[in-house]
Amino acid sequence: MSYIVATEQLSKRYGSRTVVDSLNLRIPAGCVYGFLGPNGSGKSTTMKMLLSLVRPSSGEVQVMGQPMNRGTRRRLLGHIGSLIESPPGYGHLTGRENIRLVQRLLDLRDEQIDQAVRTVRMQDQLDKKVRDYSLGMKQRLGIAMALARQPRLLILDEPTNGLDPAGIEEIRDLLRRLSDGGVTVMVSSHLLGEIDKTATVLGILSGGRLIFQGTRDELFAASTPDVLIDTPHPEYANTQLKGMVASRLDHGAVRVSGIGDQTTARVVAHLVGAGVDIYGVRRDEQSLEDVFMDLTGGGGL
Repeated sequence: MSYIVATEQLSKRYGSRTVVDSLNLRIPAGCVYGFLGPNGSGKSTTMKMLLSLVRPSSGEVQVMGQPMNRGTRRRLLGHIGSLIESPPGYGHLTGRENIRLVQRLLDLRDEQIDQAVRTVRMQDQLDKKVRDYSLGMKQRLGIAMALARQPRLLILDEPTNGLDPAGIEEIRDLLRRLSDGGVTVMVSSHLLGEIDKTATVLGILSGGRLIFQGTRDELFAASTPDVLIDTPHPEYANTQLKGMVASRLDHGAVRVSGIGDQTTARVVAHLVGAGVDIYGVRRDEQSLEDVFMDLTGGGGL
């Protein structure tokens, strides 16, 4: 598999505090890579290290097969667009004036600017002052600025933060279109549902360490959903399971956590042997948020 970003034991320490700990990221070319983790888990610091905005304490960053260092930094950053923290732009200038500043700074062609503006669908908004933009429009302008150099890699830190549902839908559609057009997008977000609808590959940080990396199907396979046992005698069934598995009553059923298929079969056999009538046994449905909470030990975003 071709990776546009690969890190080896990437770490960042501030004094005795380790913020990012031995990350081995693998971001395939052409994907939307959803970067998740609780607040303070090291997502933003990692993204800044990928952009050479923060110097790693140890480890290595490779972008497009080349190490990111002083000798390669300028050349590699020419192929990377980014939107980190708040959207850029001078409020007293129009959107057009702001994006022309980027054009002059980067010596870009008119065609590159026009394509970036069309991609984020802001053709009719460029003559407004940026201070009069909605937050969603500011985010789209920031992404247009990042896209103007026609990057192969786009790094976005919380691009939907503060947006209303319509703005979130616009950004989600944009990320899909960019990926379909061959741009690799790395995006962090606290909106798990949006990442679930957009990302093709996921990476989850907890306490500065990468605890999962892979596809959505692989993520769900890494987490074991609870088993729900339907019985007319849930209290008696729950009593029979004490000391055998972790179980509790749940709306007229017995919920058993953390057991695989073989243990489920033994639990059912045990209950039947104890004279418990069983109407049904099923795995609980899980959302991305359920799996995330399970893997991070309940850490919030």
